[in-house]
Parts: sequence; structure tokens; C-alpha cells
Amino acid sequence: MPNQIKLTLAEFLALPEEDIACELVDGEAIPKMSPKFFHSTLTMALWSILNSWIDATQYGRARVEWAIQLARRERDWVPVPDVLLVSFDRLASHWQEDSPCPVPPELAIQIISPGQPFGRLVAKASDYLSAGVLRVWIVDSQARTLTVFYPDAAPYTYSDDAPLKDDLFPGLVFSVTELFQKAGLD
Repeated sequence: MPNQIKLTLAEFLALPEEDIACELVDGEAIPKMSPKFFHSTLTMALWSILNSWIDATQYGRARVEWAIQLARRERDWVPVPDVLLVSFDRLASHWQEDSPCPVPPELAIQIISPGQPFGRLVAKASDYLSAGVLRVWIVDSQARTLTVFYPDAAPYTYSDDAPLKDDLFPGLVFSVTELFQKAGLD
């Protein structure tokens, strides 16, 4: 089998935008799974919850499918979380470039797609945390859970009406039940 040519970060970022979002992983452009209805609906509900909190706190930016320029195992890595939250402390409010997020955000959210193994996203959560992301949320639409991953503590899984609260995001409080209601999936 011939050696496959690996992309540099500059080559990956210079690729033309297409209908399929790709991530840079170990020098390869890897297509993301195509979101289905539950995935898309939960993405928008999460963005809405975060954006309402941001409007009240002026914390930073919440964005849908915005690539992040990170490092993974000492190689360039450009993941595309379903939603990310980055504070104005990490990325100034006046920053405006048409490029990937240049800093690790406080929060990266991944929603499990049908057929996607939870373990694969757990490994990705670990990579995010190693790269400087402070929290990773994995939402499972089948199990109706939200698992929070921390850099310095064991993951915690929320379900039903248990309030999700985190000192990193003061005043942001909601439950998995509320998330699914906001998404119209209750």
C-alpha cells in the first residue's frame, strides 16, 4: 500500500469549502457525519439555551459547527464540534476573521449521531480536554442524557430533571428534560 500524503494545517485550511464539513485528524481531512433531524434540532436547542445565557451575561460567543484549531498528540487537529462556547476572555469581542476558532473554547459540545459509538466521542472528549478545552458535553438523543467531561474530575451524566450547573458558567442552569422540551423532542 503506497504512503498517503498527509495534509499540513495550511493545506487543510486552504481546501475549498464543500457541502460536507471535514475535520483535520492526523493529517487527513475526515468528513463529519451528516446530521439528522434529532441531531440538528438538539444542536439548535443547545445553541438557543447558551445564546440566551450569553445575552444576559455577555460571556462570549456560542457557535454552531465552527472549527477549532488545536493540537492532538503533538499534531495539528481541527475538530468541528456541534456547538462551541468561547469566552471574551479567551477570544476578544472585537475578533472577526473567517477562520477556525484560534483558541481552545471553554466548552465543546458533541451530539451522538445514530450508529456513532459513545466510546469514540469519549476519546474525542479526552482529546479536547488535553488540548485545553475546559468542558466537553456529549448529548445522547437515544438515552436522553448529557454527559459532562472535566479536565480534573470524572465525567458526570445528567438525565431527566437534574439541574445542570457548573461554576465555570455562572447562572447557566437547565435540565435534560428542558433541553429536549426546547428541542420539541419531549
